[in-house]
Amino acid sequence: MAGNVTRCRSGAGYGGGVKSLLLLSLITLVSACTQETQNQIGRSIQNWTGVNGVLEIYAGEKLVKRFVHVDKLTTATATDGNAARPYRYGYGILDENLDGEKSGTEKRVYFEFSDYSTNYIFHEGPRP
Repeated sequence: MAGNVTRCRSGAGYGGGVKSLLLLSLITLVSACTQETQNQIGRSIQNWTGVNGVLEIYAGEKLVKRFVHVDKLTTATATDGNAARPYRYGYGILDENLDGEKSGTEKRVYFEFSDYSTNYIFHEGPRP
């Protein structure tokens, strides 16, 4: 009777198949999303991870304010719903001398600005 015993290798080869199937499913799911949905996913990830951003505010062609080490800009939402409000806000270091770097006396501040009337550029900082 000992010769008729069937032995199974528990889990052998099974984990790799499941991982491959999950990876294939994830790739299929992401590729089925529109470009805008993929951009929203990317922005959501950046909301958690942050960026070393620079916010520059312009009056015409002249740079008038700069904030460095900005983690992210957030679009304000209504308190009683999900509707976006016409301004953005965030935290960063006010670059008072507009040199692009944090100087000794410059402090981290809260800021907000209008989406409609403010000329601004937000970009990743060139230095870490």
